[in-house]
Amino acid sequence: MPLNLHLLRLFFEVANHGSFSRAADALFISQSATSKGVRQLENQLGLPLIDRSPKARSERGLRLTPEGQALYEHARGIFALERAAVDDMQERLGLLRGSVTLGASTTVAAYWLPPYLAAFARQFPHIDLHLNVGNTHRISQGLLDCKVDLAVVEGAVELEGVESEYWRSDGLVIVAPNTADLGNCRADAERLSAHTWLLREPGSGTREAAERLLEEQRLKPDRCIELGSNEGIAHCVALGMGVALLPRVVVQDLLALGKLKTVATSGDQEFQRPLFRLRRARRPLSPAAQALCQLLDDKDFAGRGAR
Repeated sequence: MPLNLHLLRLFFEVANHGSFSRAADALFISQSATSKGVRQLENQLGLPLIDRSPKARSERGLRLTPEGQALYEHARGIFALERAAVDDMQERLGLLRGSVTLGASTTVAAYWLPPYLAAFARQFPHIDLHLNVGNTHRISQGLLDCKVDLAVVEGAVELEGVESEYWRSDGLVIVAPNTADLGNCRADAERLSAHTWLLREPGSGTREAAERLLEEQRLKPDRCIELGSNEGIAHCVALGMGVALLPRVVVQDLLALGKLKTVATSGDQEFQRPLFRLRRARRPLSPAAQALCQLLDDKDFAGRGAR
C-alpha cells in the first residue's frame, strides 16, 4: 500500500511530542488538522496507531498502540534519512562535500591544467577531484555518456549534445632532429615531404592539426608513423626517426637542450590551434562542477599561473 508521507510526518510529530497540541504547535497548524491527519493515516492503513481506550485516556500523555510503535520506529528512520539527505545537499551547495570529474585530452592534461587543478584542490579541499585523460574523441564520448562533468580538449568538437566554447590557444611547431638538414629555415614542401612524419593516432586533436597542416602546405610525406603520445613522438624525433608537428609546450625542454630544432614553412613558424571547454548540453552542472568551470574561465588566473 502507498504510504502518505505528509500524514506520516503528522503522526511522527504527535508521537515525538506525546501530544496533539504540542505537535500542532511544532508544525504551525491547528490541533484539529493534526488530529484529523492522524485519523486519515489510521484509516488508510486500517490499523489503530493511537491508543484511545478509556484507560489510556486517563493516563497522562499519549500512548501508541503496538502498531503505532512499530510505525513510529519506521518513521524515525525515514525522517532521519531525510535530514541526512538535506544536510548532504546543503554541504554540497556549500562545497563542503561532493565530487567533480574533468576530462582532458593528453596535452591539455599534462601541460595546461595542473595550475588550475592545484588551485581548485587548495580552494575546495573537501571536493573529490577526478581527471580522465584520453584523446579528444574519447573524452568527448565520455562527456556524452555522462562519465565526465566538464572537458577541455584540443580542437573543435561537433557532436550533438555537446556544447563547445573557446578556452585558449595552443602554439604548434614543426620539429626535426638537431642533426637533420632542416631547421631554423624555411623548408619547401618537397624537402619536408621527403622526411618521415610522426603522427598521433586518429581521434587526437594533435593528429587533426597535423593533417590540416599537411593539406594546407601541400605536403605529401613519403612515409608516416603513428605513435600514441606527443611526448613519445618528440623523443623519437630527437632520435632521428622523422619530423612532426607538436605543441610547443611539449617540446620546449628538448628545444632548450638542443635535441630538437624548429622548422618553418612558407607560412609562419608557429601555428595556433584553439583549445575548447566542453560540457553536456542541457545537463545542469553540480555546484562543484560550476566552481571548476568558473576557475577555468578566470582570465586573470590564466594570466597569473597557467601556461
